[in-house]
Amino acid sequence: MLGKRLFSLFTAAALLCAFSGCSNSADSAASESASAETEVPEMRDISTTELVQDMGIGINLGNTFESCGDWIEQWGDGSVESYETAWGSPVITQEMIEGYAAEGFGVLRIPVAWSNLMAPDYTISPEYLKRVMQVTDWAMDTGMYVIVNIHYDGGWFADFSTQKDTCMQKYTRIWEQLSDAFQDYNDHLMLESLNEEGCWDDIWNRYSGDDSQKKEAYDLLLEINQTFVDTVRASGGNNAKRHLLIAGYATDIDLTCDELFRMPEDPEHRMAVSVHYYAPAGFAILEEDADWGKARPQWGSPREQRELAYNLDKMTKAFSAKGIPVIIGEYGCPKKNKAEDSVRLYLSSVCREASARGFCPILWDVTDSHYDRTTCKMTDPQLKTDLFQAAEEGRETFHSGTADSTAAED
Repeated sequence: MLGKRLFSLFTAAALLCAFSGCSNSADSAASESASAETEVPEMRDISTTELVQDMGIGINLGNTFESCGDWIEQWGDGSVESYETAWGSPVITQEMIEGYAAEGFGVLRIPVAWSNLMAPDYTISPEYLKRVMQVTDWAMDTGMYVIVNIHYDGGWFADFSTQKDTCMQKYTRIWEQLSDAFQDYNDHLMLESLNEEGCWDDIWNRYSGDDSQKKEAYDLLLEINQTFVDTVRASGGNNAKRHLLIAGYATDIDLTCDELFRMPEDPEHRMAVSVHYYAPAGFAILEEDADWGKARPQWGSPREQRELAYNLDKMTKAFSAKGIPVIIGEYGCPKKNKAEDSVRLYLSSVCREASARGFCPILWDVTDSHYDRTTCKMTDPQLKTDLFQAAEEGRETFHSGTADSTAAED
């Protein structure tokens, strides 16, 4: 961040003056200048609801710092770059990050696999952390908000059900280190407890018909999310009042709206809840038919539009109506085997309906899918127009208090 860089420069200047005999007046001037330019940014006196509504719409820096796999360690050169580029991304540049802001996005979500290059005692690679912080700084220097999380990270979250103590030790160590590293960042940085992996089918599976251990599964997620809040809050600096993003159960709307899901306790009451939106799966996930579903090339019927509104209304009733803001940390659909106009309609419709309810929608994107990391512009200018027009229409609806709440047909 600019403040941190200025702090280093002024500190170096002050040391130089001390050793070279600068005059008292020069010392005073340098001190006043440093005080004016380098004071650690304070957290604004705004609610998390106000902060989320200020974010606008966002985009994910997907398939980049969350890349993982034993093959990268085996065939890569052991550098941060070998992981950063393993899933098809070019090396991220400041120009790329500035391009997101120039295209109008207000939030950059940075998924991260912190286990990459991690030491056996769960010490995060200093080089990996430094690189993620550099990209975070670039984004925040544009005025964007940034969300940093623990993403899939090789899937070790699945072991919480059988090796809870070991997994909790690793989880806590990660957030202790991240909290320390980011403690002086201002409130344009939000930390996210985890990604979609807060679910354990070996404890409870919603399709099994046996709910005897359902509460155990939800209680495990609550314990993890509570550890996250407690660790960040205890770390000092701006983290004492940082706005935090809490992952819902599997970040699934139905499962997160279940009465067994509970937000962790936070004395600061500065939390938002995160869910993802990839519904219906036949359109939003499948590119080809699978044994569990049939791919759908088109989306946008009146019924499908009502289904979208119905699903998001669940989040309004369960959370935002109770003062807990909602962030849709990921939403999207593939472009392969999909009608182009349906892709535009789906993405802009989710954006509009989310914005109309005061939610922050964050588009899932990977290298050159919706944003071209070479030209630093959206790949589809019409989609860009549709997205931001939808967001504006949604915000107008939200502020007028006329968001539609239409139940989906059976």
